[in-house]
Amino acid sequence: MTKVLRSVVTGVGGYLPDEVVTNNDLAKIVDTSDEWIVERTGIHQRHRAAEGQLVSDLAVEAAKRALAAAGKTPADIDLIVVATTTPDLTFPATATIVQRKLGCPVGIAFDVQAVCSGFVYALSTADGFVARGRSKCALVIGAETMTRLMDWTDRGTCVLFGDGAGAVVLEPQEGEGTTADRGLLGFALRADGTKQDLLYVDGGVSTGKVGHLRMQGNQVFRHAVVNISEAIFAAATDAGIEIADVDWFIPHQANQRILEGVARRVGIEEGKVISTVAEHANTSAASIPLAWAKGVDEGLIKPGQVLLLEAMGGGLTWGACVLRL
Repeated sequence: MTKVLRSVVTGVGGYLPDEVVTNNDLAKIVDTSDEWIVERTGIHQRHRAAEGQLVSDLAVEAAKRALAAAGKTPADIDLIVVATTTPDLTFPATATIVQRKLGCPVGIAFDVQAVCSGFVYALSTADGFVARGRSKCALVIGAETMTRLMDWTDRGTCVLFGDGAGAVVLEPQEGEGTTADRGLLGFALRADGTKQDLLYVDGGVSTGKVGHLRMQGNQVFRHAVVNISEAIFAAATDAGIEIADVDWFIPHQANQRILEGVARRVGIEEGKVISTVAEHANTSAASIPLAWAKGVDEGLIKPGQVLLLEAMGGGLTWGACVLRL
């Protein structure tokens, strides 16, 4: 049988800023309550980056932990892909700043911007390098400081988001071309720019201001459950697996109700869902790798298991990935 090259995840790591902001803390500055937030979202708290702490700083800490888990050093890295919608600067890419701060050698480094879907998009992008033999050791990072995009008078959005970063190390490994192979097995990526007004930031270079996040929550919820479910089935088909083969479902941590709705729709039992939304809130592109790292740290996620990842974010963008550790 012809050998194929797979992109294998050899290490994962997550990092959360020290400051914890509870629902009761937010109730002091906006018309909300712990009960209101928990009932609608499942969120109890979130982390917030310190003043002067940049998204690249969060990314570097997560990357260090992923490298340690993989038994690698910054000198081994030849590709860095950072998924973020809150970069340090308009340019250069946050990935190049991470490269400098880690002390990696000259290589490939760039950002991917697909908002909450960014990590799944970045994994697929890095797979195009690693599985073609163009990268021997890649860092894929999701990192965000979403609290800096909040309108703190809008209780419908400011309670939803938090800051953090997660990272994985990808390395090439030969496989048999079957579903028993380790590595990234299947993807489904989607975007629909006609739905921009459902979730966006009302600022940018053209406006001369950073802007704030704006969202039509009910509409986003409706599209999320339907669209994500379709992408999950498509990714599973691409990977050649059945949903029943999935050991752990690691969804984007946007809202506990969305997590549960998607799991029910695709037939994944509650005990297979990794959920961190209660402690982390929505950390956008960082949410999947943060939840993944927590699952590993708690001894739940182990080598050989099949993982299903999914996310949806502004754009609208959405997608899913299936892999075997």
